[in-house]
Amino acid sequence: MYIAIVLLLTVVMVAAAITQIGYLQITRMRVKNDLKLFTVLEKAGLYSRERYESLRKSEVAITSFDGLKLCGAAIENNPGSKHWMILVHGYTGSRAVSTQFIDLFTEEGYNVLLIDQRRHGRSEGRYTTYGYYEKHDVQAWVRWITQQYGQDVAIGLHGQSLGGGTVLEYLSIAEPQVKLVIADCPYSDLTDLMRHQLTRLNKIPSVPFLSWVNARIRRKAGFSLDQVSPIRAVRNSTLPVLFVHGTQDHYVPTRMSIEMFKVKPEPKQLLLIEGAIHANAYHIDPELYRAGVHAFLRKYIGQPVKTYQPEAAQVPQTEETPPLHPFQLELDGSLETI
Repeated sequence: MYIAIVLLLTVVMVAAAITQIGYLQITRMRVKNDLKLFTVLEKAGLYSRERYESLRKSEVAITSFDGLKLCGAAIENNPGSKHWMILVHGYTGSRAVSTQFIDLFTEEGYNVLLIDQRRHGRSEGRYTTYGYYEKHDVQAWVRWITQQYGQDVAIGLHGQSLGGGTVLEYLSIAEPQVKLVIADCPYSDLTDLMRHQLTRLNKIPSVPFLSWVNARIRRKAGFSLDQVSPIRAVRNSTLPVLFVHGTQDHYVPTRMSIEMFKVKPEPKQLLLIEGAIHANAYHIDPELYRAGVHAFLRKYIGQPVKTYQPEAAQVPQTEETPPLHPFQLELDGSLETI
């Protein structure tokens, strides 16, 4: 009897621990600092902190619909251009990891807005919700651009991993100024993704743990896994979407982009990068990535139209930016974050 009670208590404690760890891993995993992210980018030959710091840019801060301070950086390399790209990073990253894509768009005549998603970088927030709340943050950034640069701007969204899911979720509430979306290694459905990561990557049965984790997320973070399903937004959108995915992505399975591409109405494109794992398609084949993105931009937005400005425009300085977060994590050389 005593042994049975001990075994039962042990099982209960292990189950509770797995549930708590799952909840924390999904919504509150520790965010990487900018030094770590830039070091990874530099090792991959994608971008450097020194180069980013040398750019002429302006710090921007806005307030989310639920009162959080959201931070970003506007890079107006093409003064007078009415074309803007908003770059949205992945889980545990920050705007730093999005710097690898700056040239991809500025060389096409775009200005770029790098944002820190809620709970990441310099932005406030306690939980990551995979687009459930973040899509409204993107909406706030879109409106900031239109307020500063006019209702006639043409805005594109580029999101990687968590950012990819976020910009696809945004399709359900998109403003008319948003003309297209580029989703790099996005998930199609959060429940499906978490089931995959539990069973395939962590060898934990999804039953009953997924429902337990979901219940805790709903109670603590205010959303549930089934409320995040980018494939639903994609199915009902006629905005042009370019899906990009590595063929060797086992973290967010390649099939997820393929599934969304199949159900999305035209216009749509699918770019598969052979041999790329999660979040490194641009690193593996930058020429193919660049060619695909540029062709997509030219087809669905066209060449930027500039207005005459005698001097480079300055983005309004809305709030002084606090210093970078202290260094917290060791470097692991991985770009594989959601």
